[in-house]
Amino acid sequence: MKNKLMLACVAIGLLFLVSGSAFAHHGAAAYDAAKPVTVTGTVTDFQFVNPHVIISMDVKDPSTGKIEKWAGELTSPNRLARAGWTKSEFKPGDVLTMTGSPLRSGALAMAIRKIVKNGQEVSMGGGDN
Repeated sequence: MKNKLMLACVAIGLLFLVSGSAFAHHGAAAYDAAKPVTVTGTVTDFQFVNPHVIISMDVKDPSTGKIEKWAGELTSPNRLARAGWTKSEFKPGDVLTMTGSPLRSGALAMAIRKIVKNGQEVSMGGGDN
C-alpha cells in the first residue's frame, strides 16, 4: 500500500513539473502590447504547423524604401482550423496587413492580433491568440 501511495505522489509531482514547463512558453513578456504595429506586405511563407502558425512577409519600409523581412506568430493550427483556416489560407504573393504586438527586442516580428486581406478582416476564431 505504501508503494502505491509513494508511486502516486511521484506521478502527481512529475505531472505538475511537466505541465508547468509546457505552459511556460505562452507568456507574452517578449511582446510589447502597449505599442501595436501595423505592416502591409507580400507573403513569402505560410507555415500552418504546431505549435504556432507563422506568416512571413516582405514589407517595404516607408522611410527608406528597403524591403524588411517580417514574421507574425499566431495561435495553433488546430484553433485556426476551427475558425475555417486551412494550410492553404495564404500563399506566397498574397498581400496582407498584419497588426499586432511587436517583439521588445526590436526584431521584425509580432504576435498577430488582426489580419486584413483584400480589404476584409480575416477571422481568427475570436479571443486572444
